[in-house]
Parts: sequence; C-alpha cells; structure tokens
Amino acid sequence: MKKLFKNGIVVNVFTGELIKTNVLFENGVILGVDDYGEDEADEIIDVTGKYICPGFIDGHIHIESTMLTCAEFAKTAVSHGTTAVIADPHEIANVCGKDGLRYMLESSEGLPLTVYFVIPSCVPATGFDESGAVLSADDIEEFYFEKRVLGLGEVMNYVGVVAGDRELERKIKSALARGLVVNGHAPLLSGKPLDKYISAGIGDDHECSSADEAKERIRKGQRIMIRQGTAARNLSGLLPLFDDPWEQRCLLVTDDKHPADLISNGHIDSIIRSAAQMGKSAVTGIRMATLHAAECFGLKNTGAVAPGYKADMLVLDDLDKVIVRDVYKNGEKVVSDGKTLRFDTPKISEALEKRVRSSFNLPVLSSSDFVVGYKGKRKCHVISLVDGQLLTDDLVSDIDFDRNNGIDIERDILKIAVIERHHNTGHIGNAFIKGIGLKEGAIASSVAHDSHNLIVIGANTEDMAFAANRIRELGGGIVSVKNGRVVSEMPLPIGGLMSCSAAETAAEQNEKVRESVYSLGVPKGFEPFMIMSFLSLPVIPHLKLTTKGLVDVDTQTLLPLIAE
Repeated sequence: MKKLFKNGIVVNVFTGELIKTNVLFENGVILGVDDYGEDEADEIIDVTGKYICPGFIDGHIHIESTMLTCAEFAKTAVSHGTTAVIADPHEIANVCGKDGLRYMLESSEGLPLTVYFVIPSCVPATGFDESGAVLSADDIEEFYFEKRVLGLGEVMNYVGVVAGDRELERKIKSALARGLVVNGHAPLLSGKPLDKYISAGIGDDHECSSADEAKERIRKGQRIMIRQGTAARNLSGLLPLFDDPWEQRCLLVTDDKHPADLISNGHIDSIIRSAAQMGKSAVTGIRMATLHAAECFGLKNTGAVAPGYKADMLVLDDLDKVIVRDVYKNGEKVVSDGKTLRFDTPKISEALEKRVRSSFNLPVLSSSDFVVGYKGKRKCHVISLVDGQLLTDDLVSDIDFDRNNGIDIERDILKIAVIERHHNTGHIGNAFIKGIGLKEGAIASSVAHDSHNLIVIGANTEDMAFAANRIRELGGGIVSVKNGRVVSEMPLPIGGLMSCSAAETAAEQNEKVRESVYSLGVPKGFEPFMIMSFLSLPVIPHLKLTTKGLVDVDTQTLLPLIAE
C-alpha cells in the first residue's frame, strides 16, 4: 500500500536544506520526494507544518549498560526516534562468552528498531582482567555470518595494537578481509602511536574528550563518535566538531546510558537537542545521527529521506527541540504521538535464558576480605576521579593504616575493592579512591566494565562485605547499604547486567538507588554507580583496579599499593 506524507518539511541530510514537499513510500522503501498528489497514494498522512527526517542511528551502544532487555530498550529508544543501533555486546560476552552473544542476537530479533552488532574484539579487555569467558579470533569467526553483524567491536587494547599483538592483529585482519568495519577505543593516543593504531585498520573512535584530540584523528582519516551518555559526557568538549569541515566525519553515540536517563532525557534526540541549546544547528546534529552514521557502517540506502532509501522516518513537532511525534520503521508506524505501539517480544531458548541467569560463582565474603595488611602511615597510590570523565589520575597520598585501615572520610579517601565472581578464584583487588564523597555505608555493583566482577566502595569494611553479599544473593545488581541494612537496590539477574523489569520500573529502581547515595553523603547530582562501573576497566587512563590489583593503564603494568 502506497502512503504519502503530505505538506511536510523534509530535512535534506545531503544538503542541509529544509524543503516543503511530499514523500511517497511503499513496502518499506521511499519511492519519491516531490509534489506527488493524493491520487498517487492509498493512504494520505497530513503532516502540514511538521518536519520529516530519517530515523536516528546510535553508532555505538552497549545495550546491557542500559540495564534493560533488548525489547525494553527498543520500546524506550524508538519512542525517541531511534530506528537503528550498532551494539557492541562485549559486556555480556565477558560474562557468558559465545552464549551471551547468541542471547543478544535472539533477544533483538524482530524489534521495532534494528539492532546491528559488532563482535567484541577484547574479551577480556586485557591480560589484567579475569572475565567469565575468553573469545579468541577463532571463536568469533562464526558470528560474521550473521546478517546483522557489521564488523569488529571497539579495539580497546590499543597498547596491544601498537605493540603488535598477534591475536588482535588476526581479529582485525579477519574483519577487514570481509569488508567489515573495525571500531576504535584509544583515549589520549596521539602522534606516531596513533598512526600505528589507525594504520592497523581502525576507522573510528568514541573516546575523544577534547576537540584538539578529535581533530588530530579526523585529519588522520578516522571518524569521530561524539559521545554523550550517563557517565561520559563529551558533547560540550567536542562542540566545535559541529562546524565545517569537522562535522562531515562525525556521528552521535550514547555508549552507556542508564534507564532513568533514557526515560527522562531521551536517547540520540537528547544529544541533538543539547547541541541546539548550545547554539549548534539541529540539522547538523540530525545529519550526524543519520547519514553520517549509516555511511560509517556501510549501511546502504539508509539514513536519508530520499528515493530508494529505507522508509525509516520521523515526524517531528519541533526541529530544535527534537520533539518526536510519530516514528515509521520500514514504512510502518511504530510510534504514534510519542507512544510506542505494541509489538511481539522475541522468544529466547530456555538454555540461553538459564545460562545468562547463572553468572555468580563466589563464596560469602567477610569484612576481613577488604582489610589491607599494612601498619602505620604509608604513601599509597590512590585512584582520583576526573570530573565529568571516565579518566582517572594516580594520586600519591599519605594513608594511615592504623585508623580504619586507611579509610579517611574527612579527606574523602575510601576503600575500593574488585572481587572475582565468575570462577571462584578468590582473587580480590583492594585499593583506595578519592572523589566519590561517601560519608558512611557502602555501594556495590556487578556492573564493572568489562569483566563485570563485583565492585564495592565503602566507608567501612563491614558495610562493604554486606553490600557485596547482597549482590551475590540477588544474582547481580546495584545496591547501597548503611549499618548492615539495604538502603536501596536494583536487581540485575541477567548476566548481573540487565533487569527483567519493564523499562519504566527499571528506571524507577535506577533513580531510587542513584538518589539513595545522597543520604550517605555523596554530593547531589553526582552519579557514582556509572562512574564506579568504569573504575576496573584497565584501558582508560590512568589508574584502575582489577581483581589482580592496581593497573597503570599508560604502561599496562601492575602497581603495588604502596608508592614508596
């Protein structure tokens, strides 16, 4: 059946023009954009005064980090105009290996938005991680035959690439030989090492935090993914990229975004809206979120309102505010007046469902597990947060082990621990952290990139043990505790990463547990759970903690806790 958008204002992503015209489409394909008459269509859709633009594409996201199932994520994201995402499922792959990848493929089939995948390149991220699985170059080959797989996921072991790691080289060359993309992840890499990284075949990066860093990469041929998520918010620092000539090589991504933020602020639409509020063109933002993303991943006939292109289109009530009224996926309405229409949830095999819900293998913990065996005052390496970034600094500070085993609430120096949860190795990394602001109690989570071991931060070791054990009882989740009692919690039984609840319920739980930390002394507006989830990722400079201890990310070496 032929359908006609009548009297709309089309956002032409090729030229940046706004053109009042009609759009004719049938069987999921746009037939024409011109003065087509009502006699040429079976259904007339009056969009007078409304804007017509392509559906948004998130060029880099970990759906697991939304804490939602694929279906619940789709229900939420599509209502904000997202019609496709490129997902890197390395979170659940680090927990469940190939079974995790199969689970994501099955659970994302037939949704009202298309979930494309890039296959994880670094499971685990580095040799300092203890993940639930290891995926070799041979292990991932079978997934390249899946029709929704577009390439190799973010190559975060940039030190390995520069050093000529042969296993990484095999993975990269295998993807390139198939004509697939290879995503990057190399924060602060510059100069000749960056040249070597790019020349390996890595075509983009989402870790840039400054315009100068991004411009060097664009000059050297990479595309830049402007990231604005829950923890990493790089939009303001990369705002100059919305200007010519830089915008031609940029796309928009969320990477990691919590459900409370998805519900309240939106998805890709929120990035375009924020850029417009900062004085940049909404049309430029739309181009980044559509055509540029499609071109980056080689998605043919996608990302434009033009003849022969896929009929993934949005009807916007307002351009600069990016108010999504209706969404059409493959020419069929999936969102009406801002509300997602009902759709069938994909069925998942019982074996996979059971596998992803059995991800904890560790004993009950005690407060002694978080005690560091030193006496007196010693100079120690302390993880120091960098405001608004995933980067951390190495702060060498005096620690008095005779007082609360080194915890110093007045100086905001807390204990942090990472506990191996997959294979019952008994390995626990203990260290100190500054910048969280906790005055009492503890917080814990089974979301700890990328190996997703159990991570805990506390003002005392007793509450740290209680929080860790509560996560173990839940089979995964995030929790805040005080004086041996739960203040708030959010169960995440799927791989210790995702909720079984509806998006609205998960968002409510997420908001409550996030706000609960304010009663424990954390400054209002600061979101420690998302920040905490990256403190064990040893590929983001400069100092991180794994189950094996402190890692100097820049040199990829283990550091002793004592700095003397």
